[in-house]
Formats: sequence, structure tokens, C-alpha cells
Amino acid sequence: MTAVERYINTFVPEHYDLFLDINRKDKTFTGQLVLSGQAQSDRISLHQKDLTITSVSSSGQALAFEHDHAKEAVHIQLPETGQVSLTLTYSGQITDNMTGIYPSYYTVDGVQKEVISTQFESHFARQAFPSIDEPEAKATFDLSIRFDQEEGEIVLSNMPEIDVDRRKETGIWRFDTTPRMSSYLLAFAIGDLHGQTAKTKNGTTVGVFATRAHRLDKTDFALDIATRVIEFYEDYFGVKYPIPLSYHVGLPDFSAGAMENWGLITYREIYLLADKNATVKVRQNLALVIAHEVAHQWFGNLVTMAWWDDLWLNESFANMMEYLALDAIEPSWNILEDFQATGVPAALTRDATDGVQSVHMDVHHPDEIDTLFDPAIVYAKGSRLMVMLHRWLGDEAFRNGLRQYFMTHQYQNTIGQNLWDCLAEQSGKDVAGFMDSWLEQPGYPLVTARVEDDTLILRQEQFFIGDHEDKERLWQIPLNSNWTGLPDTLSEREIRISNYSQLKASNQGALRLNTENTAHYLTNYEGELLDAVLADLPDLSPIDKRQILQERRLLAESGQLSYAELVPLLLPLAKEPSYLVMSSIRELLGGLSDFIDEGSPEYDQFNTLRCQVYRHHYERLGWQAIAGEPDEDAILREWTLSSLVSADYAPALAQASAIFQDNQEKLEDLPAHMRVAVLIGQMKTAPSDELITTYLREYVGTVDSSYRYQILAALAWNRSDKGLQFLLSQLKDKTIVKPQDLGRWYAYLSAYEFSRQQAWDWACVNWDWLTETLGNDRTDFIKVPANNFKTDHELEQYRAFFETKLEDPGLNRLINMGIKQIAARVAMIDRNKEAVLAAIAEATK
Repeated sequence: MTAVERYINTFVPEHYDLFLDINRKDKTFTGQLVLSGQAQSDRISLHQKDLTITSVSSSGQALAFEHDHAKEAVHIQLPETGQVSLTLTYSGQITDNMTGIYPSYYTVDGVQKEVISTQFESHFARQAFPSIDEPEAKATFDLSIRFDQEEGEIVLSNMPEIDVDRRKETGIWRFDTTPRMSSYLLAFAIGDLHGQTAKTKNGTTVGVFATRAHRLDKTDFALDIATRVIEFYEDYFGVKYPIPLSYHVGLPDFSAGAMENWGLITYREIYLLADKNATVKVRQNLALVIAHEVAHQWFGNLVTMAWWDDLWLNESFANMMEYLALDAIEPSWNILEDFQATGVPAALTRDATDGVQSVHMDVHHPDEIDTLFDPAIVYAKGSRLMVMLHRWLGDEAFRNGLRQYFMTHQYQNTIGQNLWDCLAEQSGKDVAGFMDSWLEQPGYPLVTARVEDDTLILRQEQFFIGDHEDKERLWQIPLNSNWTGLPDTLSEREIRISNYSQLKASNQGALRLNTENTAHYLTNYEGELLDAVLADLPDLSPIDKRQILQERRLLAESGQLSYAELVPLLLPLAKEPSYLVMSSIRELLGGLSDFIDEGSPEYDQFNTLRCQVYRHHYERLGWQAIAGEPDEDAILREWTLSSLVSADYAPALAQASAIFQDNQEKLEDLPAHMRVAVLIGQMKTAPSDELITTYLREYVGTVDSSYRYQILAALAWNRSDKGLQFLLSQLKDKTIVKPQDLGRWYAYLSAYEFSRQQAWDWACVNWDWLTETLGNDRTDFIKVPANNFKTDHELEQYRAFFETKLEDPGLNRLINMGIKQIAARVAMIDRNKEAVLAAIAEATK
């Protein structure tokens, strides 16, 4: 495997003066770059990918250069070392795979239009201009752009436009000089965009922009959130937002969720634009993404990791801060509960598979960089570790440490130790010693608690789901117990605490560890300790209830208890009004569905159980929103309606059908919280080719991404072979299914046994096309079957297809983990199925 060459070792850039002339019709551009910096050698290398460099000169002297496409480089011979200013002329292609400079397509009044924008993270700036395309190579940038401009079109970039009067004469858009920043943060967007702006208390101009396919009022919510989030971070970090503007633009085609380009954050439209009909969850998710990207303006942009192995310095902190920010500006949302129900289970599930990456991971090859962006590890697990650290240090020391970090290292690059040093200085604690075991090791511990001979025994070992090799790892575990008399930290394999009866007498309630579920580990209570916890379960807080249900579910998946033991926990908690508790019940039902074969008698019994679980909330909440109701009720209503329609609950299906009949000419105008239930209900009760055609027409015609995904959820309930083949035949038509949504289509069609095999076959046949279309963004087509396959036959199919691709460094880890995930699921079903089916039958008598 070829190691990553660090070109900053031969040339340290200081300033880029970049002019781009963009021809949208031909999908080409030409560029002229004046690059100044320090040459450490008389032979330097710059990154470039698919660029045709026509000349390189310095002080009017032509220089010899050589393209090296295999290494994505151009090698330049200099007359001497030291300070140098290079002028390069070149040309390149506008790509069509959402990296580099690329188009987004949309339609207004039947006319197709496009926005030209950029995606340079992680290492795609080299597709737009020769550069040292490494995060440590910070420099300032002057950007100028000319393009085939039409009336009303604009250009947005990181900094404010300058020389406006001159632009009106020359057509060249010029932007002010950026701060020192990494190449991957340069950005621009070109097209017929419109938006709104506001000012923060400290004078930053905040703007939210979209294509004219969207009404301007769809930017209202994002503008309010972005403005208040900046003000929160300025106060919390003690460092003013460092540049004049903070623009946010929604793009019709975007590979990720959003990208934190300094001053010009780009988004998928679903994460930036919302109308008044958007559901509570859609609005909260949108706000979380904005808060995450704005946090990056400090974590990542102002202070940047030196290399991609410290990506967690960007992502883990931004993921944590999004929750802290929204909890501060919208306390009624109880947004910290959302992390318990989303990020925490994602991290715990993925991190239990042997072979998972650690949060901090070495990068040896350019293709490995994209594999670092594992949402369950660098984002979810990493932010969970930061929450754990925040609690361990206390808010004051944590906050002061961050302030010191930003003040000390602004406009520079750092490694993890730099942050630990600042936090240690403010807290007086050995932060590095505490955190190293969590960041450098994959996986997490299981703490087993039991009583023997009046001695409380606490023992740690790594928790696994599926086949594994135990490396006997140890962690610094904050016990965070609700009892006094226990140590703060478990750092050794096992501790024994004598006189348990005396300890119990001096405390109230059952012994519990990891209170508030802020530390990244599980607890397995045994014997009388478990009996006491379960006896207290009805009186515990929603977080505690969710934590216990989650721990029991994961223990069942690992084989340490029978999955059938979970079934009796469902109905006693079914009347819980808590979103957190019901989210855990929803996960348990999802786990139980693995044991059920669609169309079998047991399938009907399982649906009966689902109906019993949700019936109380159906009767309590109904179909219509109630003015002033808690957000929890709004979320539970949406879950309840879609779950009961999916489970064939007759009253819900009848009501869904009636609503459809009354609104079939204006489906998009239905209240968003009930819309997916109505769409699914109609597909289940009155399926037809015409209905599929209607839904697909609605899918293509809408600009509301939330509605589009609700239609997709309903289309996935099609049970016609002809209909399925028709849907699969549409996937390669970009005018119907945008490449950014291919993974979502695959996930929906793979969720059900009826369509799973044919969806898999389609992906296998079209793998080369997926690679060409999506590049490294094709990971969904590895993860989705890993999350769904559950039979020996499916496991063998997965092995046969993907083992031939293990040589690809960007896919190797995902494939190996996928094999282990499926094998673990097959084994779990084999050992539990009979007991689970019996438990469901007993529960539904």
C-alpha cells in the first residue's frame, strides 16, 4: 500500500491568488494561480487531480514540471529554495459526482437549472486548483471568478465580495482575503440564488440562501437558529466569530449532510430549509446540523487538526457542541434526550463489532481518509466521549480549557495532546491519562456487577457482539454511581468491595452505575442487583429507563441473555409518555422483527404485539396536532400513526384511507406528521400500478425533501413484482433519483424481505456504475445489507460479492465488519428464535 506523501515537507504555502473562469455549458474551467510560500527543496510537489497544467513560472522564468496522475501531483523544479512565488495556468473539468467543482440540478417552472458549487473536504481541492491539499498547509486565499453569467445570478464565497463596481464592468467577482485556513475550507456557489440576512449582536452578517425553486420563507427557521447559535458559541468559547459573514446555502445535490466551509456552509436542502408544515423532528434535526456546522467555525476552521488522524478534534467536539448549543437556546426541546435516542445507540451498536476503528486512527493511504468519516464512531462515539469528559471535568473547567485552547492555537493546527494540555491546566486533572484508553482503543467495556459472600464485585471486559478476539483491553471507567461508598473510577480488571450489606443499608434504591448514561460503557447487573434494578424500573427517570432497556437489548444481541427475556418488558412500559422510553421500545420492536418472517403466522402475531404497544398512544393522541402540546407528543404521534398503519391496525388503516380519499389531489399539503402514515396506508390497502406512478410523479415534482422521503417510505411498501422492477429501473435516471439519494432508496427497498433480494441483485449488477457515480460515497451499499441480512444464504452472498473487493483500502474495514455483523445476527436468530416466537405468542394471548 502506498503511504501518504506529505507535500508540506517540500513547500509551505502562504497565499493563493486564484482566478477561475468557469464554462457551465462545456463543464470546464480554466485557472490562473499565483502561489507564494517557502520552498524547502528545489524540487517541490503540489497536489492536482485531473488538471491539465499548461505552464509554471516564477519571476517570469518558465519552470520545468511533470504531471504525476498516479500520485495526484505535479512535480516542479525550482532554481533555488526559500521564498518563491509561482504562477500556474491550467484547465480542468467540472465533475458530476459531487466532489471538487460540481453542478447541482433543479427545476423551476419546468425548466432545468443548475448551481455550481464546491466540495473540497477531505482532499478534493486539488480537483479545482494546484495546492498543498493537506490540513496543516494553512494559507490565505484571494478568489476571483468569472462565469457565463445570466441575469439575476450571483456568486457566494467564504468572504464578502469586493470591487463590486469593477465587477459590473468586467464580470469578474472578487472576494476579500480569507484568514489563514486549510485548502479544504475554500468554497463558492454560483447560480440563481436568493436568501435573507440578519446580524448577530457582534455584527456578523448571517445569511441563508437557496435556489428559487424554494420560497424565501423556507429560510426563516434556519436564519434564526444560525444567528442565535453563533451568539451562543461566542459567549461559550470566549472568542468572537472571526470573519465578517456566516452564509448558509442549500444545494439540490450534496453528498454529505453539510460542510463547514469557513463563512459559506453548504447543506443538503433537507438540513437547511423548512416550512411551517415541517415536523418537530425535521426542525430539530435541521437545527442540530446548523449548530454542528457553526461549531466547526471554531473546532476545525479557527483551530484545525494537523492531519486526518485527529479528525475527531473537529467532528467529535462539533457533534457534542450542537447539543449543548441547542439545549441553551431552546431548552424546551430537551434536545439532550435526542442524543440518547440517536447518537448513543448508534455508537454502542457499531462499536461492539470487532474490527471497528478507534476514534483516533492512523491514515496510511489517501483512500483511507474518507473511511474516517464513520458517523457512529468519529461523530457519535466521539461526542459521547466528550460528554463523558465534560462531566468528569465539570462545566467550568471544560469551558475554560476550551477558551484557552482557542486563544492559544487560533489559526494554527493541533494534535489531541494540545487540547488535553489546556483542559488539564484548567482542571488540574490528568486528562490525557483519562482519555487515551478511550480514543486510542476500539470498542468499549462491559462492567459486570454482582454480589458474592457480601462482597460487591465490579469487573470490566470488552463488550462484543459476534465473533471476536479479546485483546484484554482496559479503560479508565468513570463509575458515576448513584450510591456513595464506591470509587470514582474503575481502572483495573476487577475491584471487590466488602460489606455489601452495610453499603446497601447506607444508600437508597437499587445500585446503578453510569447514571445519566453519559459514559461509554454498559453495565450487566446480575442476581439480586438486577432484581433490584428491575423492581425500581417504573419509578426511574426516562433516561434511566431507556438506558436499562438499551443495555438489556445489547446484552441479548451479544448472547449474554435470551432475547425472549425482553418481550415481557414491552407492554408494561407501553403507556409511557416519554419520547426516550418509547424510542427504546421502538428499538426493541425493531430487534424482534429480525426473528419474524414476512407473511408467516408469526408475522401476524408480531403485528398484534406492535398494535398493543402503540394503541394507548393512538387513542390518546389521535391524528390531529393539538395546539400547545409538548414536542414529545408530536413526535410520538408521528411514530404511532406510521407504526400502526405498518402493523395493519384496522382503525388506523381505515382513517388513513379516508384521509387519502379526501386529499388525493393535494397530498403534499397534508400535515407532515400524518402524511407518511396516509401514504403507506394507501399503498397497503389499495396498491396499484397507477398509485406507484402517482407517488413517483409526486416524488419528482416536489422540492420538499421531507415529503420526498415520505413518498419513498410508502413506495417501499409496494408488494408487486412488476412495481418493484419498475422502481429499480428508475434508479439510474438522475432526473428521477438524485445520486445523493441512491443510498436512501437502497436502504428503504432493503428494509423488507419482499424487495431485499432484488435490491441486492440490482446493486451487485450495477456496482461499477455506482462506483463511477458515487465514488467513495457508495458505502451505504456495503452498510445497508450488513444491517439487514439475517440468513446463511444472505451471508454467503455478501461474502462472495464483497470479499473480492477487500484490496480496496477505502472498503476493507467496512466489508470485514459487515461480514461479522451479519454472522452475529444469523447466530443470534438461530439461538433465540424459538424462544422469542413463544414469548410473542404468550404476550399476545
